[in-house]
Amino acid sequence: MTVDVYENCPIYENEYYMLRMTNKEDKADLLKVYSDEKSVPFFNSDNCGEDDFYYTTEKRMEQAIEFWHWEYDRQGFVRWTIVSKETNEAVGTIELFHREAEDYFTNCGLLRLDIRSDYEITSEIVKILELIIEPAYVLFQCDKIATKAIDLAVERISALKRLGFKYSEEKLIGHDGTEYDSYYVLEQ
Repeated sequence: MTVDVYENCPIYENEYYMLRMTNKEDKADLLKVYSDEKSVPFFNSDNCGEDDFYYTTEKRMEQAIEFWHWEYDRQGFVRWTIVSKETNEAVGTIELFHREAEDYFTNCGLLRLDIRSDYEITSEIVKILELIIEPAYVLFQCDKIATKAIDLAVERISALKRLGFKYSEEKLIGHDGTEYDSYYVLEQ
């Protein structure tokens, strides 16, 4: 039985974290993530219309959450909130969508991971991503998952390698022809 992620967004959890669809009530916690100057450089804003995901007001955070819901309703992408079970607060988000393109990154689940800098730790990233990797192949009907990690993201890169992701020399080609690099890929 195939789950339609856009009809019913599943919740995933382990003993450390829960992933659930982002909602308006996450605004205050997520503002701590998106106003964290140490975290922003690690966010993937490729192909996002020049949004750098650096938000410093509740109003701007609220607008982002509204946009994420609009995208979900039009089946553009899913944005899950990462909730720490230890602190019961939102510590980041994961965005995932199925990408069809004329480049290597086609039939791909493109994953964006935005987390607070104090969670940008290999062991924590592994615990978070382990929740979504396996279901992503079915939910987004893809044969590979790709995510961006710039060279400065050493903890993230370590986590990705531990999970089996490999650095790709391939460039992701944006809507306007811009080439993006620093992607790691996990094939099913």
